[in-house]
Amino acid sequence: MVLESFQVGEGDVPTVMLHGFLGTGRNLRSLAVAWSAADPRRRLLLPDLTGHGTSPALPPNSDLYSMARDVVDTARAQGIDGPFDWVGHSLGGRVALAASLHVPEAVRSVQLMDIAPGPVPGDLSESGKVLGILLQAPARAENRRAMRAELTGRGLSEPLADWLLMNLVTEESGVRWRFDRQALADLHSRVNGTDLWEAVERKDGPPTRCIRGGRSKYVTDADVQRMVAAGCPVENVPEAGHFIHVDAQPAVLAWLR
Repeated sequence: MVLESFQVGEGDVPTVMLHGFLGTGRNLRSLAVAWSAADPRRRLLLPDLTGHGTSPALPPNSDLYSMARDVVDTARAQGIDGPFDWVGHSLGGRVALAASLHVPEAVRSVQLMDIAPGPVPGDLSESGKVLGILLQAPARAENRRAMRAELTGRGLSEPLADWLLMNLVTEESGVRWRFDRQALADLHSRVNGTDLWEAVERKDGPPTRCIRGGRSKYVTDADVQRMVAAGCPVENVPEAGHFIHVDAQPAVLAWLR
């Protein structure tokens, strides 16, 4: 399946950048532009993952491995042959790890932004809390302001509400959600339960490294110890939360370079 995507940079080092759950490729545009300016060798491909943004809907029983295959199909459709570098935030990082296991011929390296290889406990999943509120919201509203009020009235912060509103489609009768919320909820439970430690701990895997936000709970100290022991270095950014590329873009950019 070929996904909706856009590119930044025209270099000869192909790199795919993958957003997190409920996001789109646009979430990483600012980081991609800064990285391209700092390293003109890069050719950065930013897709909307399957079921997200304006990409095709999620087929039944989609998982991390089918999503990884869709990313590879998209890269090939854009003329990217051979292995390339994978950079993923949250869900995007888990897709990258799945790719290293199931389409290793397409993976030169994996760089994880605030995500660990193990299953994500439900009480640590910020995306799960956001998803719960999203599922409670109406399918349609009169306008964006009305939908924003629905989200914030259920306890979602204004910045997160505005982020979700990027997924609204405007029609004559008002606004509606672009994505299938229930399909994403089903995907969420499947992908969070997937154990991907093999991708990091096997001897013949691609180089893998991680950067974590010190205020985030997604990569625990125990995760760090296990990743480092497996040869996956982890850099800590104390002032950053889960959206590390937003909270500390200069630090993330320096790490990427």
